[in-house]
Amino acid sequence: MAEEESASTSYTEDDFYCPICQEVFKTPVRIAACQHVFCRKCFLTAMKESRIHCPLCRGNVTRRERACPERALDLETIMRSFPGNCRCCSQRVELIRMRQHYKTCEKYQDEFGVSIPASGFQLSPDTVGNSDNQPTFDCPLCEEVSMTRQHLLDHCNRSHRGHVVPVIYFVNLQLDEETQYQIAIEESFHVNI
Repeated sequence: MAEEESASTSYTEDDFYCPICQEVFKTPVRIAACQHVFCRKCFLTAMKESRIHCPLCRGNVTRRERACPERALDLETIMRSFPGNCRCCSQRVELIRMRQHYKTCEKYQDEFGVSIPASGFQLSPDTVGNSDNQPTFDCPLCEEVSMTRQHLLDHCNRSHRGHVVPVIYFVNLQLDEETQYQIAIEESFHVNI
């Protein structure tokens, strides 16, 4: 416990902001060679652009890291107890919950033009034609679009079996990130057994 406190005191709030999106890390990942940290989504998007270089220092990134970056679990742990100030209303919020705070902070929404539907999760317009009213997904490897969850899984197994496939996450927006992560782990055990 004392080690955890001393480790968190060596950080400043700025250490928990992604250099790409300039927001608090969401699922932080770390590049092994240079130790730079990014949001997972920001990193994967940058890898589509640069292919092999760190988005910050242009250092080399391994093929394995490009497909499945290593989570910075140490930073996630510290973010659970490290408070920061909202950039707009100055409310103190644990950094792990800052992005959730932004969704309800009127000052943040006014300044950055973010609006969250009052009703929460809604189906996107392209899913309205789906007879089962299920959300649809696009293949991350090809141009195939508007597939149900099972159709996407079948498509990837049939069409991309020999490819290095990024992990596909099906997100339930009504669950918090940690619960989604635990469900994904449990599902992977069932699929791989």
